[in-house]
Amino acid sequence: MRVTPEQYRQLVKKATKPSKYRNIKTEVDGINFDSRAEARRYGELKMLRQAGEIKGFMLQPSFTLPGGIRYRPDFMVCDMDGTVWVEDVKGMETKEFKIKKKLWEAQYPWLELRLIKN
Repeated sequence: MRVTPEQYRQLVKKATKPSKYRNIKTEVDGINFDSRAEARRYGELKMLRQAGEIKGFMLQPSFTLPGGIRYRPDFMVCDMDGTVWVEDVKGMETKEFKIKKKLWEAQYPWLELRLIKN
């Protein structure tokens, strides 16, 4: 049996294991997000910046937690008064996130980590 390249792509796509938390990868402005909720938050932050509610934000800043663990929250946001915080968009507060949050609070007590639930 011969399979065309398009048929092969469809077969592989069907065989791909679904995401652990059933999130759907989404592209906005040429940026790939791990979930629709994360993409939606990106859109909200863009609108807040355009409206002058926040100075700005950045995507996936990288931090090192105790034990050499690399942590990349979804966004870092700067308010108009200069207050900075980081956000992680989650459908649910996972066990792994709870651990990372405790490590975060130990390493960066001056920088708030906000959980954005979708």
